[in-house]
Amino acid sequence: MSLLVISDLTLRMAGRLLLDHASLSIDPGRKVGLVGRNGAGKSTLLAAIAGDIPPDGGEIRLSSRARMARIKQEAPSDGASLLDTVLAGDLERSALLAESEQASDPMRIAEIHERLRAIQADSAPARAASVLSGLGFDAAAQARPVSDFSGGWRMRVSLATALFLEPDLLLLDEPTNHLDLEATLWLEDWLRRFSGAALIVSHDRGLLDSCVDAIAHLDRGHLTLTPGGYENFVRIRTEHALQQTRQAEKIAARRAHMQSFVDRFRAKATKAKQAQARLKALEKLPVIESVVEDAATQFSFPEPEGLPPPILRMERASVGYDGRSILSNLSMRLDMEDRIALLGANGNGKSTLVKLIAGRLDPLSGTVERNPRLKIGYFAQHQAEELRLEQTPVDHMARALPKATPPVVRAQLARFGLDAQRAETQVRDLSGGEKARLLLALATRDAPQILLLDEPTNHLDLDARDALIRALADYEGAVVLISHDPHLVELVADRLWLVADGKVTPFEGDMTEYRSWLLERNRAASRPRQDSSQPTSRKEDRRERAESRKALAPLRKIIKDAEARLAKLADERARLETTLADPALYADGKAAEVTRLNTRLAAIGKEQEEQEELWLNAQSDMEEAQNEEG
Repeated sequence: MSLLVISDLTLRMAGRLLLDHASLSIDPGRKVGLVGRNGAGKSTLLAAIAGDIPPDGGEIRLSSRARMARIKQEAPSDGASLLDTVLAGDLERSALLAESEQASDPMRIAEIHERLRAIQADSAPARAASVLSGLGFDAAAQARPVSDFSGGWRMRVSLATALFLEPDLLLLDEPTNHLDLEATLWLEDWLRRFSGAALIVSHDRGLLDSCVDAIAHLDRGHLTLTPGGYENFVRIRTEHALQQTRQAEKIAARRAHMQSFVDRFRAKATKAKQAQARLKALEKLPVIESVVEDAATQFSFPEPEGLPPPILRMERASVGYDGRSILSNLSMRLDMEDRIALLGANGNGKSTLVKLIAGRLDPLSGTVERNPRLKIGYFAQHQAEELRLEQTPVDHMARALPKATPPVVRAQLARFGLDAQRAETQVRDLSGGEKARLLLALATRDAPQILLLDEPTNHLDLDARDALIRALADYEGAVVLISHDPHLVELVADRLWLVADGKVTPFEGDMTEYRSWLLERNRAASRPRQDSSQPTSRKEDRRERAESRKALAPLRKIIKDAEARLAKLADERARLETTLADPALYADGKAAEVTRLNTRLAAIGKEQEEQEELWLNAQSDMEEAQNEEG
C-alpha cells in the first residue's frame, strides 16, 4: 500500500499553472528525488503535500497514522537551546512529558509512561545530540540559544529537527544549501540508513545519485517517475528523447511526401480520389512532439592574460580578525594551472583563507606576494545581499565596467545566461539562481587569473551546475573552490587542501578517501573513549592507514597530473583537427600555418604517449603496493 498518493493534482501560483493533472505515488521506505528547472513548482508541490496550500484540483492522500516532517520555511530564532529546540519538535513526547507532571490518575500515569517507553523518549536527547553533532554543532554549541546563530546555521537546526523525528515521510527542500561538505557527507550517510520514505528536492547530484531510489521529474506541469538515481535518469531521458526525435523525423518525412502528392494532384480529376485518401491518411498520422528542451545552459569565462609562475606566494603568513589569528604559518603558492578545493567544516577558516588570497584581508604576520598584473575574481553567496534590489543586471555591470560600451556590458551578462529580458529585470524579481549568475558575471568581468568560488552552486539548478563545470574545464586560470557539492569538487579540483586546527595542509587522497576518512573520524568520535592504558588497535589501524595514504600520495599525484594533462591534450588535439579539416585553411599564403599546426599535432601525439606511459606505470605501481598491503 502506498504511503503517499497524488492523483490528478492541479496547482496554480499567482495565476500560473505549475502542475496540470499530475500524479505520483511513494511507497513506505522509498526515497524519491524531485528535480526540475528553477520555477517549475517543486517547492510549491512540497507545500501542498504538507498542507500549507490547497490544491486547485485533484487529491493528495497520506496513509492514515503516518507521520510527516519537513524543514520549516522560517528558521527558529527564540532563546531556547539548540538541543531543546530539536527535542521540542517531537510534539507527542513534549505533550506526554508535560502531562506526566500534572497527572494524578494512576492508570493515566501508567499509560503515559508506557507510551514514553514505546517512543523511546529516554534516548531522545542522545539521538537529538547525535543529529546536531553530524550537522556541525559540538556539545558547547548545542547548549547555546538558537538566537546566537546566523540564519544559515538556524536552518541547520530546522533540518536537525526534521531528521530527529525520523518520520514515515520526510520532505526535504534543498537540504544541503546551508551545509558545508562535511555535513553534506554526513547527511548522505544518514539518508542511506533512514528507514522511512522521503521526497527530496535537490540540485545536489551526489545526493541524488547516492540516496534516492527514483527520480520524479517535474516538467511543464507533469510528473514522470524514473527508477534509479540521477545518472540513470539522465541516461533514460536522453535515450527517450533520441527515440522520440527519430520517430518525429520519420513522421515528418512521411507527411512531406504525402503532402507533396496532394499538392501536385489535388486539381487533377483522375487523381482526386488518391489525393483525398492521402489527406485522410495525413490526418491519422500521430502527432509526436519532439522533446522541446529549453535552450541548453551555457556559461563561459573570459580568457585571462597569461602570467609567469607563481602568480601568488605566501610565506609564513597568518590571518584573522581583530588581531586574533584564525590560520597561521601559511606557506604556499598558486600557479595558473592550479585547481584546488578547500575541505574542512564551516568555521575552520576556509572563507578566511579565500579573503586573504583575494586581498580582502591583510596578513597579521608573514608575507603575501602577488604578481603586479594579477587580477582576482571573487564569488561569495553573501555578496547577493550587496546587490541593489531596485537596479537591473545591466545597471550593476555598467557600474562595474564604467568604460565598457553597452554591447560589452550585455555580452558579459550573456556569458552566464542572462539574456536581454533578464538583464533588464530588477534584482528584486530575479530568482536565486539568476542572482548567482549575476554574481558570477560580476566576479569575472576583468578576465581574472585566479577565480575564488565560495559555494558557487547554491540556488543553481542541475543544468546550470553542469554548465559551470564545463566552463571551469575550459577556464585557463587558477581556481580555488569551497563547495558542499562532492560532484563539483571531484570534477573541478585536482588538489585538496584541508583547513582545520588553524592550519592548511594537503589532503593526500581523493574525495572517496576523504569521505571514508571523515565518516570514520565521526564514528570514532561517537564511540566511548578507551582508557589510555588499554590496547589501542583502532588507533593503530588509523595510523597505518594514514601512513599508507602518505606513502601512496606521490603515485596518486602522478596519476592525477597525467589525467589532467591528457584531458587538456585531448581538447587541444580536437581543436587542431577541426581547424585542419577546414578547407579555408589551405588557401594561398597559409602554408606556414598548416605546417605549424601539423607540427604541433605531432608533438601532441608524442606527449600523449608519454603521459599514457607515465599513467600506466604509476597505476601499476599503486596496484602492486595496495596488493602488498592487502
